This record gives sequence, C-alpha cells and structure tokens, in this order.
Amino acid sequence: MPAPQPAQKATQKARRPRLSAEDRRASILDAATEVFSELGYQRGKMSEVARRVGVSEPVVFQNFGSKAAVFAAVLDHAAALMSDGLRSWAGRCPTVGAWLAELLAPEHLAQVHARGTVGVLFEDAMTLTSEPEVLDAARRGNQTLARTLTDLLEQGRADGSLRPDVDPAAGAWWLISLLSSQHFRQTVAPDPAHTETALSALTLRLLVGDSPAP
Repeated sequence: MPAPQPAQKATQKARRPRLSAEDRRASILDAATEVFSELGYQRGKMSEVARRVGVSEPVVFQNFGSKAAVFAAVLDHAAALMSDGLRSWAGRCPTVGAWLAELLAPEHLAQVHARGTVGVLFEDAMTLTSEPEVLDAARRGNQTLARTLTDLLEQGRADGSLRPDVDPAAGAWWLISLLSSQHFRQTVAPDPAHTETALSALTLRLLVGDSPAP
C-alpha cells in the first residue's frame, strides 16, 4: 500500500472535537480576557482572540456581535472571577482583618493593575467613554465587587477583627476607590511608593484599628 500523501495524512489525524455553543463562547471569553489584559482594549484585536481559540474571526463576532460586546462580557466574567477569588482568599485567612492586611500590602497593590491581570481591565474600561456598553459593564462589575467586599467587611465586624463602627458598604467603596485611583497616584504623586504605603496604613487604621488582627 502506498504511503499516505500529506493531504491524506491530514484527513487521518484525529479531528478536533466540536465545541458546544456554550463551550465555544467560554473559550472565546477566556482568550479575550488574556488579550485585553495583555494589550488593552484599543490594541487588542479580535483576530488575535480568534487565533488563540482556533476559530475564524467571524466566529467571534457571531457569538458576541461586536468588539465592545466582547469586552463587556469579559468585564462581567472578570468581576465574577475576582469576587470568587476575594472570597476564597479571605477564607484562607484567620480573620478578615488579617486578609485586609494582605490585600493592602504594598507588594500586592503594586500588582493590582499590572498588565496581564484582570484588574487592568477595569482601569482600561473606565477610559472608554465612547463605548456605553463597556461603561455599563464596568459599573456592573464594580457593583459586583462592592457587594462582595461589603459581605467580607460584615464578616469582619462579626469576627471582631474590624472596628465595630465600620460601615461595610462605605468601606467596600473606599477600597474600590483606593484601588481604582492607583494609576492616578502613580502618575502625579512625587513619591508614589511612600504614598501607597501611607494610604494602606491609613486604610487599615480606619477599618481595623491601630493594629491589624492576626
């Protein structure tokens, strides 16, 4: 029997299993999250998302409709991931106060908006004032995170590691505001490292007291 020619070999290879519509959409979201977190919204291309998924670019648009819709879905997905991650992280700490000390540690804050992390997605989204669909998703995402942080701060009051007079909802928005304005401080503060350290210590005193609970 003659050896198979290249074209014949290709047909004999195991075919890639066909993804369900739900799985394909999830794989596009995962790839888009990577692309936008690495490159940003403006530079991130749908062709690159398609390449990472292994589909054609029209398939991406068939599933989402537009680049802005893809980014909006990415933000919803990222907010859910971040909320789950925060709850899991806090659950591994002995108290909410101890978790806050880790959250506000300078070495962690320095990575919050680093390229390649989901945190940078929300920083990017708030600059896209010409994309109402994206801004709406950014608002939803921040509200999701605020609810998660509020729940955690309520737990902190219950476990005694936070000050009893802390307003959990106000504290949650304080934390979100502190994190989301970090790029501004990095740009204009004369000594950003000192400023971040001082703000972290101030926030811990406001929420926890003079010394974080172990």
